[in-house]
Amino acid sequence: MEHVDVAVIGGGQSGLATAHALRKQGLAPVILEASGQPAGSWPRYYDSLTLFSPAARSSLPGLPFGGDPDRYPHRDEVVSYLLRYAERLDADVRTGMRVQEVRMSDEAFVLTLETGERMTARGIVAASGTFGRPHRPALPGLDDFTGTVLHAAEYRGPEPLAGLGGSPAGGWGRVVVVGAGNSAVQIAAELATHTRVTLAARHPVRFARQRPLGRDLHWWLQRTGLDTLPVGRFLRTPPTQLVIDDGRYRAAVAAGAPDLRPVFSAIDGTKATWTDGATEEIDTIVLATGYRPDLGYLRPLGALDCDGHPRHREGLSTTHPGLAYVGLEWQRSLSSNSLRGVGRDAALVVRRLVAHLDAR
Repeated sequence: MEHVDVAVIGGGQSGLATAHALRKQGLAPVILEASGQPAGSWPRYYDSLTLFSPAARSSLPGLPFGGDPDRYPHRDEVVSYLLRYAERLDADVRTGMRVQEVRMSDEAFVLTLETGERMTARGIVAASGTFGRPHRPALPGLDDFTGTVLHAAEYRGPEPLAGLGGSPAGGWGRVVVVGAGNSAVQIAAELATHTRVTLAARHPVRFARQRPLGRDLHWWLQRTGLDTLPVGRFLRTPPTQLVIDDGRYRAAVAAGAPDLRPVFSAIDGTKATWTDGATEEIDTIVLATGYRPDLGYLRPLGALDCDGHPRHREGLSTTHPGLAYVGLEWQRSLSSNSLRGVGRDAALVVRRLVAHLDAR
């Protein structure tokens, strides 16, 4: 079997930042990316997605994003940036290499790929993100719904939802988007330009101004230190996500496009019952209900808890020395799973991981 210093599982923003940090420490990482290009989940996000942070604050270590520093880059710009970053990265990036499982043997990690190939590694950094594990919550009657159910991971734009029922004029049906975060509000507002949409939230939707006092919100977060405050270890449940808004989404919700309601209390077929007792037929439910860490390949190690979450402290496994994580939500701070913050976490985790490997 091939033996490597450190295997980095995942070739998106977290994996690339990790490989950069490992190269700075003199190691030769191998990046194993399941898809056909080192851009992580970005190519699969919905078409209209733009970053919430400006280009000037959306770079990985060693390569500025480029262009107008105050603009909010589009999804495809991020994909191009990550591909450019991978090209300039002095690391072994292997695409089409999905890791099926990881086990231990004689103090080394043994990785089995979906192709059947195997390799061993002294250390592993799990940087596979969350997109591969969409969260589908237990909502009243959802399993009995006979209409169309999509997760935000499957949503690309409004057009594929046309013709699913409802209005004979345009073929659009009645849509309910479940969620209270950025993606939920953005998708609901986009769909509401075509048909009647309800944003059904289990928690209050909380808006944050994108440019308070004329400065981008992330400027304030970094200037005050809130962006990097190491509070992740104290958060068993991450706080409710704020919807970053330049004013458009708050205005759309205020105008009823989409209208905002608590989540339905029951579903029978395609008939939804709302908490006020009203009922109506709906055609499509879009679940913008987030994701969970996509780390199933670590189950054979016993490194995860019963819910599939890693047992770690600020990115270092508490069950297996030599195993680390980068890119987890609130791994260390508010920005841990973002372009602007993942590089800081990667550098810290890699320094600690390398110290352990050297000691061994």
